[in-house]
Amino acid sequence: MSDIDTIMRTAPVIPVIVIDKVEHAVPLAEALVAGGLRVLEVTLRTPAALAAITAMKQVPGAIVGAGTVTNQEELEDAISAGSEFIVSPGLTDTLGRAAIRHGIPFLPGIATAGDIMRGLDLGLTRFKFFPAMAAGGLPALKALAAPFGQCRFCPTGGITTENAAEWLAFEPVLCVGGSWVAPKGAPDKAAVETMARDAMALRA
Repeated sequence: MSDIDTIMRTAPVIPVIVIDKVEHAVPLAEALVAGGLRVLEVTLRTPAALAAITAMKQVPGAIVGAGTVTNQEELEDAISAGSEFIVSPGLTDTLGRAAIRHGIPFLPGIATAGDIMRGLDLGLTRFKFFPAMAAGGLPALKALAAPFGQCRFCPTGGITTENAAEWLAFEPVLCVGGSWVAPKGAPDKAAVETMARDAMALRA
């Protein structure tokens, strides 16, 4: 199993995916992987999410994880569905310790210095900066990152094709999370693959 650092370095953009119908999962994953975006974060925001994770795992080259994991029970469900990594909107000791116990790559959300320090206490150095734009944007992350040189980040929340390159130019940012590459509904595979290729080119 890859570690979270390797997963974050796989592609400049991690698609943040909301699946309403399981039948959309595989075509969407195929298009994203064909465009170069192999790391897929399926958010646990819909009843179809866990089945979608299991289905997407069948797509060659896809690295499929679960997002919006907020507690230990959801963590267990996500792992049972085949998740290869876990993303959460925030960080609690309980969830952090459970992820570490399972040995699964874990990307917890942080928005403050206290959040980062709680993560460091657990031995974590890779974080999702969320909600990135609402929490102060790039200036806020630059200020937060300064005292924590060992940490690396994946900003998520308000990241778009227009501002992603600016975030990626900041050295502590290994990747960004974005929903624009994975529109809701039945996927237009050609359009999604084109968006994925454009996203790959953001860090040329």
